[in-house]
Amino acid sequence: MIILNFSHPLTSSQLAQIQALTGQAPGRIVAIPCQIDTLQPLVPQVTALADACGLSSDEWQTLPLLVVPPSLNYVAAALLAEMHGRCGYFPAMLRLRPAPASNPPAFEVAEVVNLQCVRDDARARR
Repeated sequence: MIILNFSHPLTSSQLAQIQALTGQAPGRIVAIPCQIDTLQPLVPQVTALADACGLSSDEWQTLPLLVVPPSLNYVAAALLAEMHGRCGYFPAMLRLRPAPASNPPAFEVAEVVNLQCVRDDARARR
């Protein structure tokens, strides 16, 4: 499994939680810095973010991917659309949440969301 991380670095505890949830150890973590110039068009910047993952066309279509999306909502939405185009499906997404009563603030893995299943299930509600 390849983790495409467009957010903060993942901790060893979070990586252990991912392995427990997925049953797989991350094979590779690709950290992609996600800085967007809000004065410039979004789509070319999102295309550059996807390109920065360094995956070939075959890899986009065949490797198991887990995405940690950027926190800026419109960047995340456009990036998932770009990834769908490259993969042919929506990749799985990691959702983090604040750890209860953590001081200083810390985040834990909440769940792995299979976005393709979300999309497929929604088709039944058309």
